[in-house]
Amino acid sequence: MHKVIPIQPSSTWQLTDKIQAREVSGQFARWRWTFFWLTQAFFYGLPWLDWNGRQAVLFDLAHQRFFLFEAVLFPQDLIYLAGLLVVCALLLFFATAVAGRVWCGFACPQTVYTSLYMWIENRFEGSHQNRKRLDQSGWTLEKLGRRGGKHLAWLAVGLWTGLTFVGYFTPVRVLGHDVLHLAIGFWPAFWTLFYGTLTYLNAGLVREKVCLHMCPYGRFQGSLMDERTLNVAYDHRRGEPRSSLRQDGSKNKSAGHCIDCTLCVQVCPTGIDIRQGLQAACIGCGLCIDACNQVMDKVRAPRGLIRLASLRELAGRDTPPTVWLTLQRPRVLVYATLLSVCVGTLAWSFTQRPDIRMNVIRDRAVMARFVEQGHVENVYRLQLMNATDHPQVLEIRVSSALGAELVNPLRVELAPAQATTVSLTARVPNTVAVQHAGQILPIEFAATSVHTLTTKAATEASTFVLPR
Repeated sequence: MHKVIPIQPSSTWQLTDKIQAREVSGQFARWRWTFFWLTQAFFYGLPWLDWNGRQAVLFDLAHQRFFLFEAVLFPQDLIYLAGLLVVCALLLFFATAVAGRVWCGFACPQTVYTSLYMWIENRFEGSHQNRKRLDQSGWTLEKLGRRGGKHLAWLAVGLWTGLTFVGYFTPVRVLGHDVLHLAIGFWPAFWTLFYGTLTYLNAGLVREKVCLHMCPYGRFQGSLMDERTLNVAYDHRRGEPRSSLRQDGSKNKSAGHCIDCTLCVQVCPTGIDIRQGLQAACIGCGLCIDACNQVMDKVRAPRGLIRLASLRELAGRDTPPTVWLTLQRPRVLVYATLLSVCVGTLAWSFTQRPDIRMNVIRDRAVMARFVEQGHVENVYRLQLMNATDHPQVLEIRVSSALGAELVNPLRVELAPAQATTVSLTARVPNTVAVQHAGQILPIEFAATSVHTLTTKAATEASTFVLPR
């Protein structure tokens, strides 16, 4: 039976509190900054990457074209976006079932930008104690300079982020040129300011309140976990009862390993006390583990008082799990299987998408017409799309059991990512028209690339109407 892991609401956070998290170094802090640099190098650098003389990734909404390196996508290809969203959801479920809120702690944009803004804050205002004193002090020139410099730096990062985001939808080099010459259009300027302001507010001012009150993920994470899911957890059996160090640095031998230094609370970005158990406000960043391990080293106690552990391990019903035991669970295997199937299907479908696309529409004004010598003609409109990054010359052909021919055989030249509509007329001889009078028979059109032999021909079936 499906079991939901109970998650306690945070009881230490109040609406009026301003959390001034303490900086900490360690393994998890290094992992967080590694993911920060990876994600931001990708986000900020990708729009500036060129591919075949154009921007490598560009979502050109005005012309309804989406460029992804070599691929050119059209609005009807949004099915791939739906598939990508399904893959991302399954990947999130899989990661949560294995290691809790690892996404929130290391790769979520809210976490990433909040970390960057907190780093900027530390550079301008100093340590968490200095920031607290600055909060309580009156407005002086020093406070005005430090706070003003911090907010200016935050705004600069926010605007640069907004400009980069808009650069995915407007050629970023053109956008940068327009900004430098104060010639940016209304909508690019609006979305740059809008997204930049949201970044400034969310990462600089709102911060953990987004995780606590706006993001639904923390509320339903318990339904994705089980007793073997790894979470950032405090070992009560080893840490309790708590006891502070004596003045001589010694510790009560009957007490647990926790010396009640509260460093785990001071470094927490959401201000919770991990010793109170698994909580919805915990984003799984592991900074409390780094802080506690440093304290354990100083008091000469084993590391791991706070660590990644499952509920079964903390309750003494399981040993520290191996990687295989962590993955060998029904829900993890189900998520992994669904994820593999979706990724494989999406990748196969994407590689099999046609380079040349064609739709055939019959002329509704004239279903069929007799011409000289009793021949019968039908008129068609062909919608052609070049879904490649290079020019195409297409030869249009028609085939059917009627012996139909095109009245005016044509070749169509298409620029990269171009779509066009052409009209053509198919004709059948008099003898066929008399023999099949009053029938509607199948006919097929084909568009073949003249110069690119590796491009698969596009075919589209239609009908040919023969009047009585």
